[in-house]
Order: sequence, then C-alpha cells, then structure tokens
Amino acid sequence: MDLTVAPSEANGRLDAYLHRQRPELSRTRIQELIRQGEVTVNAKTVRPSYSVRPGDLIAVDVPAPQVLRVEAEAIPLSIVFEDEDLVVVDKPPGMTVHPAPGSWTGTLVNALLHHCRDLSGINGVLRPGIVHRLDRQTSGLLVVAKNDAAHRGLAAQLEGHRMRRGYVAVAWGRLPDDQGTVRAPVGRHPRDRQRMAVVDGGRAAVTHYVVRERWAFLTLLDLALETGRTHQIRVHLQHLGYPVFGDPVYGGRPRSAGLAPAWRRPAEALLSMIDRQALHARQLTLSHPRTGREMTFAAPLPADLLVVIEAARGDRPGLESP
Repeated sequence: MDLTVAPSEANGRLDAYLHRQRPELSRTRIQELIRQGEVTVNAKTVRPSYSVRPGDLIAVDVPAPQVLRVEAEAIPLSIVFEDEDLVVVDKPPGMTVHPAPGSWTGTLVNALLHHCRDLSGINGVLRPGIVHRLDRQTSGLLVVAKNDAAHRGLAAQLEGHRMRRGYVAVAWGRLPDDQGTVRAPVGRHPRDRQRMAVVDGGRAAVTHYVVRERWAFLTLLDLALETGRTHQIRVHLQHLGYPVFGDPVYGGRPRSAGLAPAWRRPAEALLSMIDRQALHARQLTLSHPRTGREMTFAAPLPADLLVVIEAARGDRPGLESP
C-alpha cells in the first residue's frame, strides 16, 4: 500500500497516521511493522514517532498471515456465546491468552484452535483471533474473532471506545468517594520493564469506578475501562493508593503488615484464600460486527473471588472481627 501525506494530515506521528488509514490494524501492530522495516517514508526506514510531513511518500507492506504453528489442544472452555463470526469466552484465572516465551502450551489460543479451527489471522501466528487480552491471573470475558472481517469490526469498536468492558475488583483500603475517575497516563515502569506505571509521556488511560461495598479494610468496586492499556486497572488502583487485593506485582499482597494489629490476622486469612489479584472481567458490551446488533454478555464471579467477598462480608467462616 502506497500513501501520500496530505497537508491536513501532516505533523502527527507516523503510527497514528497509519492507524487512521488502516484502522483494522492495531496501533501496536503498526508499530511492530515500522520497527521491522515493513514501512518506509520516502524510501527510508523511520521510527514510529516520526512526524509525517506534507508530500511524504509512505510505503506499507503488511505480510500475509503465516501458516499457524501453534498446536491445537483439547482444553475445556467456558463458551458464553458463539456464531460464525465471533466467540465470547469466560477465561479462568491462571490461563494465558496467547503463546509466548515460557508459556507455549495451555493457552486460550491453543484451546480455541481446537474448538474453532477458523480464527482470524490479522494478529499473526501466535495471536489468531485475539482482539483484546486479559492478564493471566485476571478472569472473565474475552471476545475472539473467527474471521478477518469480524476482527476489523471489533478492533474498530475497541479503538473507538465503543466496546464497553466492566470489571469487579476487591481493593485494599476503604475508598473515600462513592465513585470517581482515574485519568493518568500508563507506560513502562522506568526501572522495571516487566511492569507498567503511571508515567509522564505514557499513553492516555482512563478508568471509572463505583464503590459497591466497603468492609473493615477492603472495598468492592465496579470498574469500567474507557481505554485498554496493559495492566490499566491494576496500575490505576495502585496509583490511587488502593491496590487490587492479592496482586503480587502492584502492591496487593504484603499490605497486611501496614494494618492495625487487630486486623493483621484477618487480612492474612483472606490472602490465603486467593493466589492472584482479585479482578474479574464481568461484563462485555459490543455491536455484532456483521449485524450491528448491540449484545451484552455477563460472567459470574469465579469461586475464589466469591470466597474472599463472602468472608470479608462475614458470610463465611474464616474472618473474625477483632
């Protein structure tokens, strides 16, 4: 594909410009293509941050999807909805979404290849059909595209903030406001590249929350993503000072030491009931990419999260008030 930059499109980033021209490709995918030399400007390779100028000649070569080499595996899936275009899955905690170093088998993609055998190839060999992701230890709803047309439609909804995703989380502490919005840019942690953080120059990120219940030292929250940055909810709640309960990466596991002495043992009892962050993608609303019909899906809370909530409420033995 060859493009010539019009004066009205000049002075923006190259990756943003290409995303407007090819909205079916995610911004991340475009950045990968630029770094791999599949994009040239005036016959030269440049960085994703290159500022396009009037008259720039841009050549884009999107390689055809490779033949899949990921093995299909007969792994049980909780299918919430499925038709010829998409499948909505309730992902359990502990399952990685797609193969990656250290996790080549047992992923959602391995299971989907056995179940569907006809996933979209837009996101390449290792991520067929994957429109959006959940962290390995976050449970809940994901939509997967079964053909390229569906993938383009769903990706456009995601990029345009028209796909609504609702989460439930248990957070440390008692949030003072009944509802609020976190607007804080998210990017790579400046010292630990395996983590994300609120950083100057990060990508814009917006999370809305509503308090459902408050307990002695925990809060139950409903959250809605306006954007979908990596680890966004976990990073934003840590930024507020109320990290997700049980989160081993963003301050959610060792915090019982900071509680009043009378609450330390109950907090430790609760931590023993869950070995992950208490975060669940409970609701997903989208427009069907073929029919345009709005569809809403819901996933019940998983057993480990229910145990923590019931114990914190006092409905289950194991958490005695001081």
